Amino acid sequence: LKRELSVSRVSGPKGACVGAAGSEAKQVAGAMKQKSTVSSSRRKSRKAYFTAPSHIRRKLMSAPLSKELRAKYNVRSLPIRRDDEVIICRGHFHDREGKVTTVYRKKWRIHIERVTRDKANGQTVPIGIHPSKVMITKIKLDKDRKALLDRKNRATKKGKYTEKDTAEASAPIAPRLSSSPAHARTPRARAQALAR
Repeated sequence: LKRELSVSRVSGPKGACVGAAGSEAKQVAGAMKQKSTVSSSRRKSRKAYFTAPSHIRRKLMSAPLSKELRAKYNVRSLPIRRDDEVIICRGHFHDREGKVTTVYRKKWRIHIERVTRDKANGQTVPIGIHPSKVMITKIKLDKDRKALLDRKNRATKKGKYTEKDTAEASAPIAPRLSSSPAHARTPRARAQALAR
């Protein structure tokens, strides 16, 4: 059977044609992209997510911090790592606490101690939990993690220049009198200086 799909076209505001399918549905009048170089396509976003390399998956596998840690560090979430202590917030195992034993980036999951199931042959296997469904209650701190927390801290002022630098830059500059030597001027000015 051969089907023909007819797209109903409706004239939108400012003469923009708003269709029911494809790129026409995206062209809503007045809606502009933030960056023309970044795609807003669902297809491309999903491909980028599922084919992301390990160093990008690390960032994508972030977990929110608990209220106490958020107040202490002024940071909302962190990429999860092996010895963090977490509490599960969603699913069958919610309210279970434990230490992260594995960050399985290939499967987008983390394994938490004592969150396991028994197989038919008696073997116990860990159950994978997505990092967005847990909350970090205790952070495993090392120098790199401390540097990351300092960078992400929203309370500190960041930037290239301090307030002192900006105060100096905004001070009025007095006009400088020309006291440059004769060799630094143009040839005509040099000739006039020698003629005097």
